[in-house]
Amino acid sequence: MTTMSTWIRELELASDQLLPSHVREYFSASASDTAVAAAALGEWDAVRFRPRAFVSERSLDLSTSVLGTSLASPILVAPMAQQVAANPAGERAVADAVARLGTLLAVSTNNAIPFPTIRDAGAPWWFQVYLLPDRGVTRALVERAVAAGAGALVFTVDTTRLLMTDPGVEPTEWPAGPARARLTNLTDDERAILEASTVVESPTLGDIAWLRDISGGLPVIVKGILRADDAVAAVDAGASAVLVSTHGGRRMGASVTSLAALPEVVAAVGDRVEVYLDSGIRSGAHAFTALALGARAVFVGRPVMWGLATGGADGVEAVLTRLTEELTVALDQSGAGGLGKLSPDLVVR
Repeated sequence: MTTMSTWIRELELASDQLLPSHVREYFSASASDTAVAAAALGEWDAVRFRPRAFVSERSLDLSTSVLGTSLASPILVAPMAQQVAANPAGERAVADAVARLGTLLAVSTNNAIPFPTIRDAGAPWWFQVYLLPDRGVTRALVERAVAAGAGALVFTVDTTRLLMTDPGVEPTEWPAGPARARLTNLTDDERAILEASTVVESPTLGDIAWLRDISGGLPVIVKGILRADDAVAAVDAGASAVLVSTHGGRRMGASVTSLAALPEVVAAVGDRVEVYLDSGIRSGAHAFTALALGARAVFVGRPVMWGLATGGADGVEAVLTRLTEELTVALDQSGAGGLGKLSPDLVVR
């Protein structure tokens, strides 16, 4: 099984040629230097497989479910800010593609498309939550997402402070202006409150219950887990699932990768809650690796953004379709027998 990396690299290059430099830099930025970021991605390509030879029954059905929502594939779309900088339709175009394919997207706090517009695409979606400087504004944003049909909250706990390697990654030339492009679902007064605030709250375990309460009981997925003890603490505090993530390499430059962290997180809480993964998925073989190591589903970020930039909803659909096809091939070649029969012994790291 190969990672089939050529097409994804060509897609990235095509996207780069279309985007202004400040947008391209924002999308590609990480908290590490180029060598560390490349090494992190390289961990996925260094994986080898141990396919089974004798399979009495073989199923290539990729359908699954996450928190009770039935999906056609375990390849989901990660929350990403500034999608309108890649394509004016932003999250609506992504949601259109996701609806066609029967999967799910997560929507960033920092997005420029109204929640009802995303909802009207007909795809299931989860709302990714940052604790904003004002708790009342956070509550208002959550309540609006819930009213528009968000099925769960993805509580991001790994970005108390971002230090990117490129000083130009927070530009001002965004479509519709930076405030509206990032927080369009807030009122002018609420945006003014945030602009006047200087203190950003650090997430606590108690915020898991608080988010569940203000959302009327929606499940809370804790995103940004890289340690078994943090995973256990989150689940003990009421998390319905955990998402192993390095924030696409934006959290801490030399942190362990999501691939490295996944096995210990699954061992710690995988028998209690669903475990998901993002950060570094660039092929169906990568997705296969994560699923074999115990992830229920994987979230894809930058490749979706590149597809959005080059082809709008059709471009996103093409990316997700290609990844799904590659995952199907990997599943077939592995001799696992089916998605539900994947196991860590199929993978060598």
